[in-house]
Amino acid sequence: MKAIRYHAYGPPEVLRLQEVDPPAVGDDEVLIRVRAASVNPLDWHFMRGAPYLARLAWGLTRPRGTSLGADLAGHVEAVGRDVTEFKRGDEVFGSRGLSTAERAAAFAEYATLPASGALLKKPANLTFEQAAAVPVAALTALQALRGRVRPGQKVLVNGAAGGTGTFTVQLAKTMGAEVTGVCSTPNVGLVLSIGADHVVDYTKEDFTHSGKRYDLLVDLVGNRRPGECRRVLAPRGVLVGAAPSKGQWIGPVIGMLRVILLSRMVSQTMLTFLAQISKDDLTELRELLEAGKITPIIDRTYPLTELPEAVAYLETGRARGKVVITM
Repeated sequence: MKAIRYHAYGPPEVLRLQEVDPPAVGDDEVLIRVRAASVNPLDWHFMRGAPYLARLAWGLTRPRGTSLGADLAGHVEAVGRDVTEFKRGDEVFGSRGLSTAERAAAFAEYATLPASGALLKKPANLTFEQAAAVPVAALTALQALRGRVRPGQKVLVNGAAGGTGTFTVQLAKTMGAEVTGVCSTPNVGLVLSIGADHVVDYTKEDFTHSGKRYDLLVDLVGNRRPGECRRVLAPRGVLVGAAPSKGQWIGPVIGMLRVILLSRMVSQTMLTFLAQISKDDLTELRELLEAGKITPIIDRTYPLTELPEAVAYLETGRARGKVVITM
């Protein structure tokens, strides 16, 4: 089968299309013929081996895993002997999560996922491309909001036009919040169209100096320090930082320490988190997708052969919604 592999850290050019053997199917696994897969920020972090501190886990001088891609949608090709939930021909979508394991690679013609993991039958009202755009981004949005939003509260989403941001805006609206999205001028219409009540155009206004107060600020960009974000939080407001890691060395550690230290000194709650891949949460999202309450927003699609270009585009930070790979 054709699959993307990389054997050295570096820019998108290290990603190569190769012929490899299809993955073997374990007893609790499902072999999927991939129809679409989506690109996530962690893919380019793995590709570049950044931040460097993470290489202690990923491989110091070269990557231990050589494949990329977490989210996918496609047809079931075969199932393991213990699998009863799926059968050959089923249309499915899911994610193995934030892993570089060879068998988790979504950027390939075939991939395996555990039947007991975050794998579900695809909503009939979604294309394969839309379904592949859901897992990591929408799970991040759901988990950032859950338990922190009540009807009528004010929510600010910094990075509202991105892959996770477009889900965060929509999900916050389903929870009854008054939502303000922060984005650039070309994306104002998009953010309003997916349900935002207000938009802050960051090319014209600094949201941290707006004088307004929010009950929850979901930061998906990380371009403001926690102390700056605190200025727009209500006295008991919450800052949730879910931005891609900044810095080549230990930037993420410094960022987390800042949040932890500041949170101990102020009345607001400040935290950072990384989404957990959950079958139950994905099931909740599927119900919202089937009901038409949330819709995946796709900026661009690329064929598998152009994955380096897709990753390079995502790295620019200008993607409007998700970037999807088609097979």
